Amino acid sequence: MKIPPSELPLQPGGEIYHLGITPQDLANTVILVGDPDRVPTISAKFDTLDFTRQNREIVTHTGTLRNKRITVLSTGMGTDNIDIVLTELDALVNIDLQRMEVKPAHQSLNLIRIGTCGSLQADIPVNSFVAAAHGLGLDGLLHYYKHDASVYQELVSDFITQTHWDAKLPQPYCFSANPELLEQIAFDMYHGITASAQGFFGPQGREVRAAIQYPALNKDITQFSHKGLRVTNLEMECSAIYGLGHLLKHRTLTVCMVVANRITNEFSKDYHQQMDKLIDTVLTRVF
Repeated sequence: MKIPPSELPLQPGGEIYHLGITPQDLANTVILVGDPDRVPTISAKFDTLDFTRQNREIVTHTGTLRNKRITVLSTGMGTDNIDIVLTELDALVNIDLQRMEVKPAHQSLNLIRIGTCGSLQADIPVNSFVAAAHGLGLDGLLHYYKHDASVYQELVSDFITQTHWDAKLPQPYCFSANPELLEQIAFDMYHGITASAQGFFGPQGREVRAAIQYPALNKDITQFSHKGLRVTNLEMECSAIYGLGHLLKHRTLTVCMVVANRITNEFSKDYHQQMDKLIDTVLTRVF
């Protein structure tokens, strides 16, 4: 069945619409970052840099590292951006963009997010590294797709009960990291549930001028426990990467550096050096 051009648009040169790249520009291992300025920081550590492209906030660099191709790409902030980026990355490898048909053989990408987060546990300090063994979506994105998250239904039900989750909010969902990537890259980091909010201020319990509806939510999330699992940190992209990665059959992992501890109210004074260490750690272990 052909995919209509309105459903998967391309640029006039044949590039995928939002990313602005072709299948030849993409490596099988992709480092995802939110900040476009972080892309050249990472690609400067490659052995070669063979391709660069920017379209809107999406910057793509592809090169080689230890004789293997690797791409680093910026997604911007939020699960809505992840919806675009993950779908188009999958299309680049699993859709014949000339015939606009699904390829008969599936290709699985390695998708590794390097980002920042806020810790929701007092014992996970600022500047530490946290790997998301599970991604808990508070954003609702995956409910626009057909998915079976029944394996985590007990966890989600416990979360709804323990946090007094309001029925007006999106139904939470949960997916897990690829276990091989988790062990390969993040074996010595904090592990737990990473919760993904759909915003930085109100949805993460920050009150500046506009009053928030759920001032006790972060405390409830911090105290949540399910069979020894707890919510370690809060950010804005992981759940969509894990959920769409699961649906599209890609290998996914999110690792974050803690820039803020929401329990102790600390914020990293200068996180750039520690972020550089996290980048080096991932690149050393990725192949």
